[in-house]
Amino acid sequence: MSKQFDTIIIGSGPGGEGAAMTLAKKGRSVAVVEKAPVVGGSCTHSGTIPSKALRHEVQLIQDYKQNELFAGAMEHLEITWPQLLERSDEVISRQTRMRRSFYDCNRVPVIQGHACFISANEIQVTSNDGSIERYSADHFIIATGSRPYRPDDIDFSHPRVLDSDALMNLDCTPRSITVYGAGVIGCEYASIFANLDIKVNLVNTRERLLAFLDDEITDALSYHLRSQGVILRHNEEYESVETTDDGVIMTFSSGKRLKTDLLLWANGRSGNTQDMGLEEIGIDVNHRGSISINEDYQTALPHIYAIGDVVGWPSLASASYDQGRFAATHIAEGVSESKLIEDIPTGIYTNPEISSVGRTERELTDDKVPYEVGRSIFENLARSHITGSNIGMLKILFHRESLEILGIHCFGHQASEIVHIGQAIMSQKGSANTVRYFVDTTFNYPTMAEAYRVAALDGLNRIF
Repeated sequence: MSKQFDTIIIGSGPGGEGAAMTLAKKGRSVAVVEKAPVVGGSCTHSGTIPSKALRHEVQLIQDYKQNELFAGAMEHLEITWPQLLERSDEVISRQTRMRRSFYDCNRVPVIQGHACFISANEIQVTSNDGSIERYSADHFIIATGSRPYRPDDIDFSHPRVLDSDALMNLDCTPRSITVYGAGVIGCEYASIFANLDIKVNLVNTRERLLAFLDDEITDALSYHLRSQGVILRHNEEYESVETTDDGVIMTFSSGKRLKTDLLLWANGRSGNTQDMGLEEIGIDVNHRGSISINEDYQTALPHIYAIGDVVGWPSLASASYDQGRFAATHIAEGVSESKLIEDIPTGIYTNPEISSVGRTERELTDDKVPYEVGRSIFENLARSHITGSNIGMLKILFHRESLEILGIHCFGHQASEIVHIGQAIMSQKGSANTVRYFVDTTFNYPTMAEAYRVAALDGLNRIF
């Protein structure tokens, strides 16, 4: 006899949490199945939270080194990778306790084990001790996340070959590292390692970094990565990987060869859909483990939903949480608010940070949209002089005729925070969404937010 719930959510990452909290507050009986011993998903334990905690600590070290007051004291400071991981572990522990309290306060049971569908309305959960329980529900939400993609021809059992998950257990500080894959994860870790004075090769399988971003922003990222000592290798495909006692040799189809202490594989992720019995009940999974959904997050079986990284793009924790809320609302009320996240802000935690929302210059040019650009260079802001964070800029794209804001792109200190000011104005309707808002609004002085006024004035001055 299986235990019955209105909805069972598989996975306790941001998407699963968002869905569970929404359904619980709407009075539905809901349970969460989590394979790991603790809640939070890969976002909390091996992805977003630990990588951003590591990046923050490295940024602090760089800030002190660049400050004349501390330059002498910091000159011989050596911080090891294991020391940084200890700090990251503290953040993870606090996050885990907090996230667990959400389930407890909302009386949502968390069932530990691996879930597998045995029919369209029933799952069996196998716990770590091998015991099996069955649970049934009217609706299911699959929020199992993703894991690093591992090609079969690379020996990930070798201690010198790592993916982003294994990096959280690295017990030494390498002198050199090759990062294969120049997506968000690859760029972030290349920046982290470079700022620890580790020699970094960043191998990009494409022509330019992060091609989904505005070209000017990615050009700036490339420049500053190089200034930090990162060697960029574009348009390269690996041919073979050879492991030795003292390093890893990667050979490319171009004939190049690189030998470094470690290889960090950061080229793609796979959805966590293995051994879940999905194909047997009629839900197809592609070669990367991703599930196809409609605009309401429903799979081929309408009562089974899928959200977060397991459905692919945009693979952002922020978007996953909202997807969970929207799927839960569709279950409870028959409507979805998915259009609310059509313009999702992107935050990339390199050093300096990148964040953007809306359209790029390339997209506007291709669509023949008459637009203008307003820029604010951070080195001209008083706040930047005070903090010593002179690198970066804010860029506003707006329609030449209506002055509607079309895109916000930011590179530099606190970019992931600054972008939300522009996002808030972009979300307004009609005349409330124009670049003139920033000219007619008084900003605190000195602040980084003042960059919006400077950029708006710069852009309006270009209109003739």
